[in-house]
Amino acid sequence: MRNFTFLGFMFFLVNVVNFLNAQTISTPSLGFTQACASPSFNIYYTTFSFSTDIEASASNQFIIELSNASGSFASGATVLHTTAPGEFSTSPATVGFSLPTNTAGELYKIRVKSTSPAATSTGSVSFPAYYKLQDSPFTINNLIGTATFCSGGSYLLTIDNPGADDNDSPLQYPSLTFNWYKETSETTSVFVASGKTLNVTEAGTYFVETNYGSCTSDSYSNRVTVTQASSGTSSTISSSLGNPYCSAEGATTLSAINGESYQWYKDGKVIDGATGQTYITDESGTYFVSIDLGECSTSATIALETSGFTSSINVDENNSIQDGESLNVIVTTTANTPEFKWYYNETLITEATGSTYNANQTGDYKVVVTQTNGCMASEEFTFSLVVTEPFPDVSNIPNIISPNGDGINDTWVIPQEYVNGTNTKVIIMSSLGKVVHETDNYLNNWPESAIEFDEVNPVYYYIITTSGNTVKKGSITVIK
Repeated sequence: MRNFTFLGFMFFLVNVVNFLNAQTISTPSLGFTQACASPSFNIYYTTFSFSTDIEASASNQFIIELSNASGSFASGATVLHTTAPGEFSTSPATVGFSLPTNTAGELYKIRVKSTSPAATSTGSVSFPAYYKLQDSPFTINNLIGTATFCSGGSYLLTIDNPGADDNDSPLQYPSLTFNWYKETSETTSVFVASGKTLNVTEAGTYFVETNYGSCTSDSYSNRVTVTQASSGTSSTISSSLGNPYCSAEGATTLSAINGESYQWYKDGKVIDGATGQTYITDESGTYFVSIDLGECSTSATIALETSGFTSSINVDENNSIQDGESLNVIVTTTANTPEFKWYYNETLITEATGSTYNANQTGDYKVVVTQTNGCMASEEFTFSLVVTEPFPDVSNIPNIISPNGDGINDTWVIPQEYVNGTNTKVIIMSSLGKVVHETDNYLNNWPESAIEFDEVNPVYYYIITTSGNTVKKGSITVIK
């Protein structure tokens, strides 16, 4: 009995030693928690240990295998990488691999196999893995941001293929799938359905994303706001270049919601032949479109602007100053990185490059404002300037003038305390009480035109009211 026990123990010990020396590969550890591959990045690493008999094999190769999306190797594992013979002879080993382009799932595993001697590890922990074939924004609904369906009907949202210019449509990649969402606030949304299209029966704002599971991605669409209409309600018009749009970029395309028939108008007038869903124009104005939706109708309006920025100038079209003074001209603009060019009598003033200019010569002026960043658009302002001699310093208000063109006493010249810049109101009336001249910036320039008379010298009456409400009244006799 004792011999039998001893022999049994020795048999057990031999089996244990053989088991410990048998070829084994540890469960592979991952250098990542999720694999979000793309054409620009697709390299991942796993580390594993292996037994001494595998270390001793100069011909051994390790094979990295990928399960199916549910974590099973039974239905045919995918080989990710095979090492060169004898490439790894010291345990542990770290091996890199890349994912196939059709990878898409949340429960993938990898395992490691050896060829000499043959051995297979257990599967790794599960991990999400996706190959992002398309990872850029794309368009739906032809980039038209609004849509309408009649009460009791529906509206079909579709992914554009190929879509608008530079639109990398994900429909070009048949293996991809898509999830549609409806916004619940500016920052939240709820999943609605999966598929390449979405049949909308409830008003709201919708968008779609390529299904890359828990991997983040830039593969998402524009938003489309879908409303329910009844006859007489209004919708919106979108401009492909925005509004205001940059006229330097060419014409913009106005787009209405999807309907059965259309008629476009500009500034209240029918545009002949404009009966499609879109209308191309390079003119500003108010555009209106009537839309037949079949079961109901709607309309839309847009006030289209083409400048891209706004500007203003602080002077009138015609200006006058006295000799020795200057006119401070200021341009205010919303243009990005504006450039200013000033002209005097159509000649460029090379030293004037800012938003202000002090003009002091009689003549015609022009300033051109150009937006140099973004939309290359320009806006132009013109103004003129007359420089007059300083007002003479007379002590009394004259009651006689002789406008005969001899340069002496041709106009009614009054003391400087009542002329332009003193905020004094001057009224001149005929003998019948008709106002012939009224101003609060008198320039010693009345009469501005000839006064015709034969024998009787006409008499006019004036009323001068200062800023302090001091009033001066009197008459003016016109002689030859």
